[in-house]
Order: sequence, then C-alpha cells, then structure tokens
Amino acid sequence: MNRRAVYRQGPAAGLERREAWSARLCGVPAKGATVSTIQVALNWAMRLDGTLGVAVVDYVSRMTLGTRSRRVDLDLDVTAHACTDIVRAHLSALHLTGHKPEQIEDILVTLDTELHFIRPLNRRVHEGLFLVLILDRKRARPDLVRNELRGIEALL
Repeated sequence: MNRRAVYRQGPAAGLERREAWSARLCGVPAKGATVSTIQVALNWAMRLDGTLGVAVVDYVSRMTLGTRSRRVDLDLDVTAHACTDIVRAHLSALHLTGHKPEQIEDILVTLDTELHFIRPLNRRVHEGLFLVLILDRKRARPDLVRNELRGIEALL
C-alpha cells in the first residue's frame, strides 16, 4: 500500500486533512515543518482585518502559551495577565448565578481605539485556556471576528 493511500484512509484521515488545510490557510508549509496548533491558530487570528495582537493564555497560571503582535508598543503578556482577572471574575459571577462556564461565548471589552475579544475555549474548559484578540476599533468587524474565533477554537 502506498503512502498516499494511507494518508487518505483511516480514522485519523479527517484530522490530517484538517491540519493540512489549516496550515495552508495560515501560510504555514504543511510538509516538513513542525508547527504547533497554537502557532497556526495565532497566525489565523492575525489574518483577520484590524487585528493588532492575539494571545493564547492559561487563566490558572496566567501564563501566555503563544502571542503575535503587529505593534511594538503592545505588551501582550501584560494584557493577558489583566484579561485573566476578567475571565476569573466572569467565571466567579457565573458560578454565583448558577450558570455553567461553558455558557460564556466571549467577553468584549470596548476601549476608545481598541476592542478586546476574550474567548474562553469551551472545548478545553478543564485546561483553563482562553484567546485574547486585540482589534483596531475602526477596522474590526465583530460579527466576522466571532465566526472566525469559533473556527480557531475548533482548531485548538
């Protein structure tokens, strides 16, 4: 059996095709390169119109697992640290009101020149990960961003 036939068959074939497609979409070579899914997700988010920066953060340890930025003056580690407090406060409020953490789709913080989308990764709720996407308020399209964040969440 040749290698191409093995690639197209079996239970993992769909996953392999999805990873190859995601890598091509984000400009990452699929063959011969080792790229984590977090890096692919960051690249995907940076392709959105108006994106200034993006980070994947663990809200338990406050540690950023990956960041990308277009601006030198944007410190994503400090932003991620601050957004961790926001996520923790929202999760605490949900617990007090009897809601499940999976019910949070996203948290939007609106500043005068920026939009901060915070999306807890519901598929990885036990791992405590969330995405922070910082957008230019004039160029951002929140409805499109929400749809793309769903796709990015499915990738992670």
